[in-house]
Amino acid sequence: QVQLVESGGGLVQAGGSLRLSCAASGRTFSGYVVGWFRQAPGKERAFVAAIRWSGGSTYYADSMKGRFTISRDNAKNTVDLQMNSLKPEDTAVYYCAADLSVTGAWAYWGQGTQVTVSS
Repeated sequence: QVQLVESGGGLVQAGGSLRLSCAASGRTFSGYVVGWFRQAPGKERAFVAAIRWSGGSTYYADSMKGRFTISRDNAKNTVDLQMNSLKPEDTAVYYCAADLSVTGAWAYWGQGTQVTVSS
């Protein structure tokens, strides 16, 4: 069982930056792929980025490349999502998820953190 806790959301003006963090409670991320997803009001949940903990391979949704960067912090056992040049359309609840495979069913989910970008 992997319990995930997101942090770092908030309100930011367009063009600003935020850094989200996903922590695992009770275990390390070793052997897992950790991903970020987002769900905007009235829209389906969408993949943002993922990272394989062992080896550090990263995966991005095409629309996120260049502005968003996913990384891992071995010391803190967290997976972070650095979001730059934020736009109002980035407003969403951002979720952290984990699974053994990047193409898996994403078995574990956090509660989500709200990101609001004002124009």
